[in-house]
Amino acid sequence: MQPWTAPKVYAVMLPKLNEKQRREYLATEALKLGYGGISKISRDSGVSRVTITNGIKQLSGEDSPTDRIRKQGGGRKSIEYYQPGITAFLELEANPKTDKRVVVKWTSHSFAHIAEALVERGYEATKTTVGNMLHDLGYALKANKKDIEGGKDHPDRDAQFQHINMAGLTMQLQGFPIISIDAKKTEKIGNLKNQGKEWHPPGEETKVNVYDFGEKDKKTKKVMKAIPYGIYDILKKQGFVNVGIDANTAEFAVSSIARWWETVGLKEYPKASEILLFADCGSSNGYKNRLWKYSLQQFADKSGLTVHVCHYPPGTSKWNAIEHAMFCYITFNWRAKPLTAYEVVLEFIRHTTTKTGLKITAMLDENTYEKGREINDEQMEQLTIQKDDFHPEWNYSIKPRI
Repeated sequence: MQPWTAPKVYAVMLPKLNEKQRREYLATEALKLGYGGISKISRDSGVSRVTITNGIKQLSGEDSPTDRIRKQGGGRKSIEYYQPGITAFLELEANPKTDKRVVVKWTSHSFAHIAEALVERGYEATKTTVGNMLHDLGYALKANKKDIEGGKDHPDRDAQFQHINMAGLTMQLQGFPIISIDAKKTEKIGNLKNQGKEWHPPGEETKVNVYDFGEKDKKTKKVMKAIPYGIYDILKKQGFVNVGIDANTAEFAVSSIARWWETVGLKEYPKASEILLFADCGSSNGYKNRLWKYSLQQFADKSGLTVHVCHYPPGTSKWNAIEHAMFCYITFNWRAKPLTAYEVVLEFIRHTTTKTGLKITAMLDENTYEKGREINDEQMEQLTIQKDDFHPEWNYSIKPRI
C-alpha cells in the first residue's frame, strides 16, 4: 500500500472536525514543521494562512478560551443584515394570519410565488432563499388534518360513555357478544392511486391511472365500488367485514351484522340470547334512521336475539372501538396499493393482522339495497322497542317478536 500524502490525509481528516478543531489541528501540524510550516500546511490543506495563524493563537492562549467554535459575530451574516425588513415581508406574504406565538408555522404558497412578491417589493430573493428563510423561521409544508368533529360537545357526553361502559360490563359478565360497528370509506375499484407510500426496489414503481374515475361494471355500466361494513368483536378482539357493491343503507348495515352472526357469531356465542351493538350516531346505523331500527327488528326476529344498542354521542365517532382497533390497520395494510378488483379488496382485508392477534373475516355482498326506502308510522308501531331511561334516543333494546 502506498503511503498517504499530506493532502490526502487532510482531505480525510478535516471534514470530520468542526472549525475550531480544524484550526487547532492544522496549527499543531504547522508548529511541528517550524519555520515555513504555516505556508506548507496552507498549500497541502487548502486552508488559508490566516486560519492556521488563528489556530496557533488559540493553542498559545492568546485568544481567551471559549466553548464557541467561532468568535462572537463570526460566520456569514443573515439575509436580514443585508436586506433589512425582508423577514417581516416574507412572513406577511407566506402567512398573512401568522401568529407569533406558534412554534411550527405553515404556508400553502409556493417558494416561487413568495420570491416573486419579495422582488416586487424591491428585495433580492430566489426560491432557494425563501425556502431557507422559511425553514429557519420554523415553517413547514402541511396537509389538512381531520380533527374537528363539528358542533359543540354534548353536555351528557361523559355520562353516555359511562352508560356505554356499564352496558358493556353487564353483557361481558353474562358472556354475551359486544360488537362495535361502522362502515369504512367507500373505495372505487380500478388501477387507481391509493394514499400512502411503499418501499420498491431500484427502478421499480407502481403506475396508476391519471384520472380516478374507477372501472365500470360490464353489465350495469356503473362505476364499481367497495363498501366495507365492519363488525369488531370487542370481547374476542376479532373482526368481520362485509364488502358491499351497491349502497350503504341501513338495510345493508343490518345485513352485515346478520352475516357476521350466521358465519362467526353463532359459533363463538352458541348460548347467547342477547347482543350489544356500539354504533355511531349517524349514517346508515344512525339513531334517527327508521330503516335501521326496522331492519334490526327483522334481525332480532330471525336470530332470536334481544338486540341492545348504544350510540356514541354526536361528535365522538373516532372513539368507536372499530376505528382504532381494526379500520386503521386495514388502511395501513393496503396503503399505496391499487384496489384493482373485489378479490384484491377482500384479500387485503383478510391478510390484515396485528401483534395482538387480530384476524379479520371478509365476505363480498353482491346484493342490491334500495336507496331512500321509508318506514311509516304504522310499521314503527309494530316494533318491540324498549327505550332506556337515560337518553332513550341513544340507548334502546329490540326484542324478537314471538
